[in-house]
Amino acid sequence: MTTLDLTRGNPNAAPVGAASAPAVAPAVEKPSLLGLTRGRLMTALADAGVPERQLKMRATQLNHWLHNRGAADFSAMTNVSKDLRAVLAETYTLARPEIVTEQISIDGTRKWLLRMPSTGRHDRGAEIETVYIPEEGRGTLCVSSQVGCTLTCSFCHTGTQTMVRNLTAAEIVAQVVVARDRLGDWSGAAPEGAVVPDDGGRFVTNIVFMGMGEPLYNLDGVRDAIEVISDGEGLGLGRRRITVSTSGVVPEMRRLGEETGSQLAISLHAVRDDLRDVLVPINKKYPIAQLMEACRSYPGASNARRITFEYVMLKGINDSPAEARELVRLLKGVPAKINLIPFNPWPGSPYECSDWETIERFSEIVFRAGYASPVRTPRGRDISAACGQLKSDTKRLRAKERLALEAAE
Repeated sequence: MTTLDLTRGNPNAAPVGAASAPAVAPAVEKPSLLGLTRGRLMTALADAGVPERQLKMRATQLNHWLHNRGAADFSAMTNVSKDLRAVLAETYTLARPEIVTEQISIDGTRKWLLRMPSTGRHDRGAEIETVYIPEEGRGTLCVSSQVGCTLTCSFCHTGTQTMVRNLTAAEIVAQVVVARDRLGDWSGAAPEGAVVPDDGGRFVTNIVFMGMGEPLYNLDGVRDAIEVISDGEGLGLGRRRITVSTSGVVPEMRRLGEETGSQLAISLHAVRDDLRDVLVPINKKYPIAQLMEACRSYPGASNARRITFEYVMLKGINDSPAEARELVRLLKGVPAKINLIPFNPWPGSPYECSDWETIERFSEIVFRAGYASPVRTPRGRDISAACGQLKSDTKRLRAKERLALEAAE
């Protein structure tokens, strides 16, 4: 495992032996244009005095430079007039979130602890984690939708962290931008210091909303972020390459399908209400029967667009052959595939991972019933970047920084 601390000394200078990060501004007084939808870009341009007849064209130009070319400075926007660039530079910024640390797993997985711009005197900015998982021919970015989490799933480390707030759509998109910066994954030249993979295929091709937070409790932000991420003239990731995972916020599921067209994943983990009430407490509000009905009516679900059911394998808890057979019965009539996830341990967790023979037996039962049931290979365990392990050091870091700031004042 390699950890790069990008905050010591000059925050824009990388440590010895590491690539430098793009310029960042942890405390930004001017609002950023990064991550905004075209509609919000038009509003920003109007506020900057751009004539109404030019708003659509100028918003298209900005969207291209920001989200297709990865421009980090207004001066790079060569087809935008100098006068307009000057006005925009006076009013807005293109700052990225600050990269606090970058951890690199032995398997190539990268985890970034990102600090959003400050929002107040004693707020150094909310911190969240984002994970990049390289695979042959593809690269998946796991993004966060909230700072902390409102849910308390007992097997998930993120669930032990206090909920702070929703991320804005722009803050969600900014995670994709930071990843592309660090991987040199833009249509133009790679940013200075980018850590460009050398196999030609390890770039961001898929987005999963499986990081910190429950996406459907921030559906407006997630929807707008998907609009930007899927814009063909911007970040350009098709909606079928974007998956939103929910623990089962049933009332918002149809709206997610109708307004985003994204792929759906369900954090299921149990086939009985009494057990799921413990593992995924939101089940007490929306039990399994309601959840499955919402899945059957999810817009666009078909054999070509199957719903993914995530099932973490917990030793002696939910891994029996009887539960595998009940899972098959439960999914009847739903175009589905099942991801079996070996439990990833974290400090203080009350669970253990099922042994490999048990997982294989469970998978075989599901597979013989006609469902794809791959066992997800744990990635980034050595840097706590695997499924269920994300928990930023926000609380600890911010407490230390607040004390230091107050002492200085």
